[in-house]
Amino acid sequence: MSQQGGTSARHDDDWWGQLYDDRTEDTGPTAAPDSLDDRFASARNAVGRRPADTVDPGPVDREPADAVPVDPGPAEPDPVDPAPVPAKAPVPTQRTAPPPPSAPAPPVEGAAPPGSTPSPRSTPPPSVDYVGSGPPTYDPEPTALPLAEPDELGQLVADTVLDGARYGACTLRAVSLRGDSSRYRGEPRRDALLTARFGTGEQALLLVAMATGARSAPGAHLAAAEACRSIGRAVGRSHQRLVADIRAARRGDLKSGLHRLTDRSLGRLRESAAEQGLDPGQYTASLRCLLLPADPDCRTRVFFGVGDGGLFRLRDDAWQDIEPRVAPEGAAGAAVAGPGSPPERTPEGDRLTMDLGLPAPPSPFEPAPPDPEPPREPFRFRASVARPGDALVMCTAGLAGPLRDEPALCAYLARRWSGGTPPGLAAFLADAQVRVKGYADDRTAAAVWEA
Repeated sequence: MSQQGGTSARHDDDWWGQLYDDRTEDTGPTAAPDSLDDRFASARNAVGRRPADTVDPGPVDREPADAVPVDPGPAEPDPVDPAPVPAKAPVPTQRTAPPPPSAPAPPVEGAAPPGSTPSPRSTPPPSVDYVGSGPPTYDPEPTALPLAEPDELGQLVADTVLDGARYGACTLRAVSLRGDSSRYRGEPRRDALLTARFGTGEQALLLVAMATGARSAPGAHLAAAEACRSIGRAVGRSHQRLVADIRAARRGDLKSGLHRLTDRSLGRLRESAAEQGLDPGQYTASLRCLLLPADPDCRTRVFFGVGDGGLFRLRDDAWQDIEPRVAPEGAAGAAVAGPGSPPERTPEGDRLTMDLGLPAPPSPFEPAPPDPEPPREPFRFRASVARPGDALVMCTAGLAGPLRDEPALCAYLARRWSGGTPPGLAAFLADAQVRVKGYADDRTAAAVWEA
């Protein structure tokens, strides 16, 4: 090749072809070919992340743009390949630390330890629908609703009322439900239930009041509700004095004071009956109450009221009937002749005539005497000190009757309510409505478990 661009006539001019011939290897320090793709790969590996399975090609000499080509002379032997660079170990995938083991759940009170066989007492038996000789006559669920008046919707009562609380050392469960007979006939629940707390802290006083209206009397459910509200107002206004008497164990003061409050509450029922033009003997209710101080150091439980019902205590898996026994007023009987009887003659010597018991004719000059009031129910009172593990049950006649007469119900509830762990609200409702054939009245019950 000449500077004029002609064809070379000498063999020396073949250096240009030898320099750029593909058959001649590069004289650099590496045996890898130095192509454009290799340089691009080298630049990419320098600024980016090189794949872990590639080998470092080593340094590459870059030729300046103005370099003068020189004759390489005779070909040199191939350089010894450098020691292969070990491949870089692949970077392990970023992993998050495993979450710390969760703390074990706190043990449940009354639960058996893991791996142990639960005792029969710690595992209550499954709930049942009825006990006794056979299934009751009525369906177990409500059938008909009570009749409602458009202008007296506030007088409607629910089929079932359920409540509960825990204060101090006691846990309370209370329920009132319509009996099977009332559910079938569409009659309102004659039982009423009131649970209330008066005061705060350890000075608080819990009141559980339940009442039952007269059977087959119009407005019996209204009389029961009014009796509960009336005694609730009376106890709430005197709760501070009552708490002090309970703590000091002044039973005499408690009995007289609660007797007075009960008489006033039932007296208001008679006044309300007169205002409505109703018979006071029909617009009345039996009333039973329980006072529970919230102070955990005071375990005195006070029961008072009038009328039929039951007061039971479950202690050491056995039922105790602790209903106060009282004689009705005027049951002393007439005096009989004998020692100490009146003499036959007066001090003046007149002989006494015999009283034949004939009624005297009414005098036309005296007004007729008012009708005598119906005989009042005797007042019932009991103050007892509870022990840890006890269960105190106060109930109306609808549950007291089968508890006294049906041993199967007593045994079933003793297994369900023993063990010191109170049932939940739903479980208590299921237990309270276990039916017995022949008993279809309303049921109201309040149970107190002692920790």
